[in-house]
Amino acid sequence: MDLRPGNPESPVTAARACRVIDLYGMNANPYSSVLVREVTPDDQPEFIELARSSLAMHRQWISMPTTPAAFAAYVNRFDGVAAVGLVVCLRSTGELAGIVNLRPVNRDDPLRRAIGFGAFSGMTGRGYMREGVELTLHIAFHRLNLDGLEADIQPGNTACLNLVKRLGFRRQDCSVPPIWIDGSWRHHERWTITREMCYPGILS
Repeated sequence: MDLRPGNPESPVTAARACRVIDLYGMNANPYSSVLVREVTPDDQPEFIELARSSLAMHRQWISMPTTPAAFAAYVNRFDGVAAVGLVVCLRSTGELAGIVNLRPVNRDDPLRRAIGFGAFSGMTGRGYMREGVELTLHIAFHRLNLDGLEADIQPGNTACLNLVKRLGFRRQDCSVPPIWIDGSWRHHERWTITREMCYPGILS
């Protein structure tokens, strides 16, 4: 199921003409500080500027595109179905606060995805990413009808670990292959969540 609807456009600002994923009115919730939508080529200038300004914060935790070529390749990897690339935007201004991505785990388990996320510098500690990831869980389990998500997180990444714990993810006792980030192989823990964990007794 393609996440790219013809409508509606973002209510944040007409200049952006952002297509917002409105899931059961979640993006219309006036109490939410953020919206989530697909990343698009039009995001390139702001995205790259924010990624570059966030390099010191991201360096050992996550890699984001910081050049036009890298950003184009990044956007092209998402098809809106198997791989979904989202940006978390402030409701009040439309500014980008961070990213959330869903990627295939393996061909033998089409109803499971890996989830990755990260905030831009200056947008941490305000709950924006918790809201953005929570919206993404609704998209994954209601719109894409997935069974489960898994997040690989470095043991020292306290902010991300606290976020997934608050949202109900559970740590798995399994071996996770190290991931190459910033010139080094980084060890990770695997945290997972399923539809039943997220909505017990509601989803079968």
